[in-house]
Amino acid sequence: MEKTYETIQLECLGELATVVINRPEALNALSTQVVADLTQFVADVQSPEGAEVRSILITGSGEKAFAAGADIRQMADMTPAQARDYSAGMQDLTRSLEQLAIPVMACVNGFALGGGLELAMGCDFIYATANAKFGQPEVNLGLIPGFGATVRLPHLVGLARAKELIYTGRTIGAEEAYRIGLVNAVFESKDDMLDAAAATCREIAGKSPAAVANAKRTVDAAAGLPTAEGLLVERKAFGAAFATEDARIGTKAFLAKEKPEFTGK
Repeated sequence: MEKTYETIQLECLGELATVVINRPEALNALSTQVVADLTQFVADVQSPEGAEVRSILITGSGEKAFAAGADIRQMADMTPAQARDYSAGMQDLTRSLEQLAIPVMACVNGFALGGGLELAMGCDFIYATANAKFGQPEVNLGLIPGFGATVRLPHLVGLARAKELIYTGRTIGAEEAYRIGLVNAVFESKDDMLDAAAATCREIAGKSPAAVANAKRTVDAAAGLPTAEGLLVERKAFGAAFATEDARIGTKAFLAKEKPEFTGK
């Protein structure tokens, strides 16, 4: 897939698409144009031209920031109605990332604050460099998170920790973020992180595309549901898996002690 955007750079190597938020002079702050470009990228991935993309990495340009938050200069004079529209645009973007049938990984270098952390939490996994910093500092501006943190952060770190981070506006380092379950892994350098992320994506790409899509859809649908309702979601998805060509290929290959050649159907 070959596309160009105003504020993000796209590099596709085989089935892996790497997206770089490219506003280093503003610490990759999420301006309305960045949100628009990321939204268009997701739409492009879902188009026939994007069919070869099997996984996505999102990172920030430079070493200082993944995304240091929303663009405060743009936000400063917003009316309540404009703020709601801005919130809706970013919420729609993160929901669209969640709803993709392929894995999306945030590779956090430096700051992931406010909307930057909310963007990362809309991804399936978060990898981080040792110098990464995470936080929801909106209360310091007399605001609250508006791009999904009040919903996703409690799911990831628990209600009490999420409240503490949101109420205090505190920033935490990569090791603490790993300890509380916010990030999956921490690496010494950005290159190490990106190499490991690409390896994880290649590992997933070797699995059944149909099963990965079903698993992502099921985990996200069941998250936060009461146990009985979540188990029902899983039961239906488990049954649906048996209608796929990949399930027949995978089980037959297992019994024959062969490597499966999945079709994604």
